[in-house]
Amino acid sequence: MVTLTNDQLLPNTGSYAIIDGMFQIGDQFDRYQIREHIAQGGMADIYRAFDLVNRRDIVVKVPDQMMIGDPAQYERFQRELEVLNTLHHPAILHGLGSGQYNRIPYLVTELVEGQSMRRLIEKSAPLPPDEAIALIRKVAEGMAYCHDNDVIHRDLKPENILITAEGQPVIMDFGLALTKGSRRVTYANLSATAGTPDYMAPEQVEGQRGDARTDVYAVGTMLFELLTGKPPFSGDNNLAVMAMHLNGTAPRLDKLQPSVSPQLAAIVARCLQRQPDDRYADMHALIEALDHPETADLAILEKAGTTVVVKTSWWKSPALRAIAVAVAILIILVLLALILQHARPPS
Repeated sequence: MVTLTNDQLLPNTGSYAIIDGMFQIGDQFDRYQIREHIAQGGMADIYRAFDLVNRRDIVVKVPDQMMIGDPAQYERFQRELEVLNTLHHPAILHGLGSGQYNRIPYLVTELVEGQSMRRLIEKSAPLPPDEAIALIRKVAEGMAYCHDNDVIHRDLKPENILITAEGQPVIMDFGLALTKGSRRVTYANLSATAGTPDYMAPEQVEGQRGDARTDVYAVGTMLFELLTGKPPFSGDNNLAVMAMHLNGTAPRLDKLQPSVSPQLAAIVARCLQRQPDDRYADMHALIEALDHPETADLAILEKAGTTVVVKTSWWKSPALRAIAVAVAILIILVLLALILQHARPPS
């Protein structure tokens, strides 16, 4: 954390640097003063701000202005407010509060100084097995806490995990989380396929809501990537990757990376089983397996090897069908726009 003195505060009047989103640098609302626009995602604008009461830097997350009119996206932001304000664990981003500014909700969280797991993979993967296991075990501990509190993340990926200088992972972005009693959220005219293609479990590809075993699949995928530098499945586009999760078999990890023991390869392979019943039942079981790799069932490795995809069965997935139809409609609309533009008489 960075502590600022009075003379380090930005002026609240005068000329500001204009940034995308609803705030300008130097703006002050409630007890917070905006210092920096950190990022803009699909759901929110994220700002570094200074808490004038507690004298510390914090993060303010505000729903994207374009999202406010979308009930599904707005509800996901509200869901994250609920989750971060109730969970308290070293591996979970700590929510500090929430409020409304001009009737627009905002979320306040701790400021985590560190790098994302994505950055770590880009710089250092493949990691030595001991380092990868130590990091993923802490992620699994955080997710075990979430599951014990009836929260399923459903969008675990390296971009959503920050790592401090001390090596502590911090899980964030609970906008797609499934909580006890939460209703299904859908996009306009399209059922929401929760997750990111590289880390989506097969049941998510099929449009199911998922459970704790869905997060086990994502953790296994991240461990695979930490150990090899790449996810288990890749393709020319998102549809191809999703189809491989649905029908493919991940390559045998110890054959790709000689430093990986067959026992660790078997643990990852079990996480990546297509059927949820064939995976570890929960994060506690995964942690137990990581602590005692000698108990791993090596027979599961006989099913691993080259990735096999049934090229036609992806169409059986409602979610993939919907995405394919949406892409086709978009292409048709673009073509029609181009035709009309060329057909328009010159002025």
